[in-house]
Amino acid sequence: MTLLAKISTGLDERSARLAGIGLMLLAIFMFSFGDALGKFLVATYSVGQLLWLRACAALLVLLPIVWRQRAAFGRLERPWLQLLRVTLSTLEVAAFFIATVYLPLADVITYYLAAPIFVTALSALVLREHVGWRRWTAVLIGFCGVLIALRPSAQTVSWPAMIALGGSLSFALLMLITRSLRATPDIVLATSQFVGTFALGALMAPFGWVTPSLGSLGLFAAAGFISVGALLCVNRSLKLAPASVVVPYQYSMIVWAVMFGYFVWGDVPQPPTIIGAAIIIGAGSYIFWREQRLGREEPVVNPPA
Repeated sequence: MTLLAKISTGLDERSARLAGIGLMLLAIFMFSFGDALGKFLVATYSVGQLLWLRACAALLVLLPIVWRQRAAFGRLERPWLQLLRVTLSTLEVAAFFIATVYLPLADVITYYLAAPIFVTALSALVLREHVGWRRWTAVLIGFCGVLIALRPSAQTVSWPAMIALGGSLSFALLMLITRSLRATPDIVLATSQFVGTFALGALMAPFGWVTPSLGSLGLFAAAGFISVGALLCVNRSLKLAPASVVVPYQYSMIVWAVMFGYFVWGDVPQPPTIIGAAIIIGAGSYIFWREQRLGREEPVVNPPA
């Protein structure tokens, strides 16, 4: 039994919900801290180095669990769809950290927070799921929030912004495929994602390689450990409390992004970014509330990276 499982054993319903909320908030802080740490590292080292060394640390942490549950890796459902999922996951992580090289962390997070909105739109277009006029209205409002944050014009639209938005779309497609692979064990899904970033990082790392110092190696390892810890907290949170209770707290990521951006890099969010983020959060929260009210199963949208 894992430490998180021991801590959460024997709780009544109210305590379980509170523990679930606490673990989700802790996970969001850890994800945000890991993202900020990654942005700090790519100022000196290449994105390929970050992906590779971060994945190395994460896989080392997961190795004992993988060994205990190794039988689950021998019966993968729809292998080609699994491969597509890993590819999309790897591309969106790479896009996230490439975008952070050039953009404030809050801006990149804002684009990624649009993923639940993209999931709803793509569910109708790709999976032919029924989406009523209320949710389509929320989708359109959410897209307006993205446009406000993006500030599209000949002078403001940049390749880093397009990369971040492309990463958000990849993340949305990743969630749709994950919905189709619900029978796959969590450890298989998580491990395969880190294997994908390990492979891409190994290909990219030799280009522009900078030999890391001992301290930097510690930071790379910390980024990997944090990502695994955050993922475990998210999974345990969703076992303790209903998704409708804990998932909306994922939007607190924008708060941490603004704080890390301001105190570490001196980034002050521009009014369009703040307004766009507020609109995206409002539209995404409404879509999630509507799904719960209609009793539909919506995929858990874990924070990026």
